[in-house]
Amino acid sequence: MSGSEQERAAYLLDAQNKALSLFQEIETKLIRPGISEKTLSDEIHKLGQERHGIRTHWHKRVVRSGPNTLRPFEDNPPDRVIEEDDILYVDLGPVFEAWEADFGRTYVLGNDPEKIRLRDSLEPVWNAVQARFRENPDITGEQLYDISCEEAQKAGWVHGAWLAGHLVGQFPHERIPRDKTVLYITKGNDQSMATPGKDGNKRHWILEVHLHDTKNKRAAFYEQLLTV
Repeated sequence: MSGSEQERAAYLLDAQNKALSLFQEIETKLIRPGISEKTLSDEIHKLGQERHGIRTHWHKRVVRSGPNTLRPFEDNPPDRVIEEDDILYVDLGPVFEAWEADFGRTYVLGNDPEKIRLRDSLEPVWNAVQARFRENPDITGEQLYDISCEEAQKAGWVHGAWLAGHLVGQFPHERIPRDKTVLYITKGNDQSMATPGKDGNKRHWILEVHLHDTKNKRAAFYEQLLTV
């Protein structure tokens, strides 16, 4: 990896570490029953500004709980109050000093063993997909999407989204208007994930895990950098 590539990777990892710090505060200070998803989202926005210097998010803030966890990112479901014995996830895309982070975590309130099992499946599935990617970093986006579905099924769940990740980088990262294929880990992307970007630099990817518990009508979500 060249010096400039190492520098770019370091900036992305630094942005992710700052996002992790934000999420730790969200978990310990903000997540609680009896507030709405919108209220929690507004509180996260305020915390990010006041404590973490966040001025820009490159995608909308997403807070989903209970059955709303099943809704795709693109949806805007009705606001819902977080309950005593609930499951919820937070998905944020904060920008730190012109570098994008994209980070998602799932939380369980209460002691429901099936909710806890769903949440606790996320990281092992993510690690399994990453390990298979590292065995073959020239893999296509479609191939890695299929692997994500396989690993979710092995864990006893369904991969419940049309994608399993996407590009990330310096804000704003490379985009193709209306494209939902080559810049995503998804069906139809037959390009190698090692293909350089338009600027000739190595592309960096976010890996997303979407585990759906179709029986109990809920889902869990986990995402972070794949390629750093």
